[in-house]
Amino acid sequence: MHTYLSSPLGTLRITGDVSGVSAISCLDDPMPDLFLMRNLPPPLQQAVDQLTDYFDGIRKDFTFLMNPIGTPFQQRVWEALLTVPFGQTRSYLALARQLGDERAIRAVASANGRNPLAIVVPCHRVIGSDGSLTGYAGGLWRKQWLLEHEGSRRKANAGQLNLFML
Repeated sequence: MHTYLSSPLGTLRITGDVSGVSAISCLDDPMPDLFLMRNLPPPLQQAVDQLTDYFDGIRKDFTFLMNPIGTPFQQRVWEALLTVPFGQTRSYLALARQLGDERAIRAVASANGRNPLAIVVPCHRVIGSDGSLTGYAGGLWRKQWLLEHEGSRRKANAGQLNLFML
C-alpha cells in the first residue's frame, strides 16, 4: 500500500502495511490527484504523523515500525545510520570504521545509497571526508535542505501537508 505526503521536499511516497513501513521516497512529480484516505495501517499513519512533526520542527527521531528490505550487510549499514544523531553528520569512512572495516567504505556508500527509508534512516547525514555533500538519491538539493533543517533551531515552515493513498 502507498500513501503520499506533500512536504517541503516535494511529494513523499510512503509504502508499507501492518508489518511496517518498507520505503519512503521523494518524488519529483506532483502529488497524485486523489481523495483524502482514512484507515491507513497503523505504521503508515504513524509515519505520516511523525514525518509531519519532523517537517514542522518538533520531532528529531522516528519510532514507527520499519520493515526495510535489504541484504544483511545493508541492514547493518542502515542500523548504523540510525546512530548518527539529529543535527550531526558522519563521513562514509567513519561509518565504515564504526562497522569494523574501513576498507568497506565503498560497500558502505553503496548500501547507504540503497537505503529505502529516506529521511527516517538518515542517509542524508553522511557526507564526504572533506565535508562535501556527496550523492543523494533524492537529489543534492534535498540533502542540503535536510541538513539545514536539522542544523537550525528554528521551526521550519512546512506549509500544508496533505495525505493521499493508493
